[in-house]
Amino acid sequence: MKQYTGKSLEDILESIASEKKCRKEDITYNVLEEDKGGLFGFGKSVTIEAFTAQDVKEFIFDYLGNYFTELNQGVSIEIIIEHNKEKENELLYRVILDAENNAIVIGKGGQTLRAISTVLKAATNATFKKRINVIIDVNHYKEDRYKKVKAIARREAINVVKSHIDCELDPMPNDERKVIHQYLQDFKNVSTVSIGEGLKRHLVIKYTPEKNKEEKSEA
Repeated sequence: MKQYTGKSLEDILESIASEKKCRKEDITYNVLEEDKGGLFGFGKSVTIEAFTAQDVKEFIFDYLGNYFTELNQGVSIEIIIEHNKEKENELLYRVILDAENNAIVIGKGGQTLRAISTVLKAATNATFKKRINVIIDVNHYKEDRYKKVKAIARREAINVVKSHIDCELDPMPNDERKVIHQYLQDFKNVSTVSIGEGLKRHLVIKYTPEKNKEEKSEA
């Protein structure tokens, strides 16, 4: 992350905004050092480290470019910056890859793709000293996968409502469990909970008749 020094924080932010062609509000920064100077403030200075969304985008692009070059794997990289639907004040970096051999990049059951995602997130967070929301997809593999797990969740939720018997789904990665949690959040008479550890962690769709009663009492 780049460091900047100036006479005041406002001066530095204005300079960065002009250089990056962005608003001052779009700059994320951390004050490293502040020298109040001598008599009447002479010699006053401020040093900060700062970045913008464009800096993060460029880092992700370069990191993945180098990563796949070392693997001798040709890949096109598209990065879309959008607002996080869960937290409007945060940005989400959606990375879409299209490789010479997408099956290799995805791996069995998406394992290679998850490993790449883990490494990229760790590198990005460490570089910018902040949790950066990054989602990686390969030729819409994740998008299609989410549709499938939603369909499975809906089918099993309907069975749970009819039978009043809880259903345990197969183990799945965190992002897929999260998709189901959110998808079934407003589904009548069911709730979801994650149980188990590590690779065995999975979702349970539970029959919850009290859920409707709570909704009615709040209305």
